Amino acid sequence: MSAAINTLDAGKPKRIALIAANASTSQQTGWPIGFWWAELTHPYWEFREKGYAVDIFSPEGGALQADGFSDPEHESGYSAHDLVSLGFKHSPSHAQLLEQTRPISEININDYDGVFLTGGQSPMYTFINNTALHQLVARFHEAKKAVGIVCHATCVLLKATGSDGKLLVEGKTWTGFADSEEQFADNFVGMKIQPFWIETEAKKIPNTNFITGGLFKPFAVRDGNLITGQQQYSGAATARLMIEALGV
Repeated sequence: MSAAINTLDAGKPKRIALIAANASTSQQTGWPIGFWWAELTHPYWEFREKGYAVDIFSPEGGALQADGFSDPEHESGYSAHDLVSLGFKHSPSHAQLLEQTRPISEININDYDGVFLTGGQSPMYTFINNTALHQLVARFHEAKKAVGIVCHATCVLLKATGSDGKLLVEGKTWTGFADSEEQFADNFVGMKIQPFWIETEAKKIPNTNFITGGLFKPFAVRDGNLITGQQQYSGAATARLMIEALGV
């Protein structure tokens, strides 16, 4: 579904506020957790290739920490294929962007054409009950700006409400990390990783349409100015739908 998107001066580059999670600790596994590399770097690349300006924020500001399995140099080799993240990580000017993020309290939505929330394991703890973040997402949405959210960051849509008190996803079609993918991940590490599953919780919400694509396949969906991506392989697809919505 398409809808009009409010943009800034057509003669200037589009601007995106990209939000990644601060570091935390999983209460399920005891692991240090943070953002997922590919869900930040791949959208960043898509936006920059179109000439967009991208500012990186986090709820609290400061240095960011990535989930270990998302690191292309992690001993597991789980993300060894991710050359985009490898390049970002080893580019001093880009790596520095993650050492000094600004807090979301400094975001003026009037300065941006859209907002993009990056997933990872931390959002399931640090995004889910962050009312300031929920309100920021709602303000972007109600201002008819492009709102992109990928993977576990979509947990905010389980609770984010508009000024009318209704969930933003009421009457919307959206996606996020699938239950089948959660089960695969749990089996891979031999323990329950997440405190809850987004698809399971989404299916409890009346008048919303949560859908998924294939297991760990790129999948993103746009409904009006809300654009969501399923998991770590969907960051670029989500960004491309935002670019399309913003008229390139």
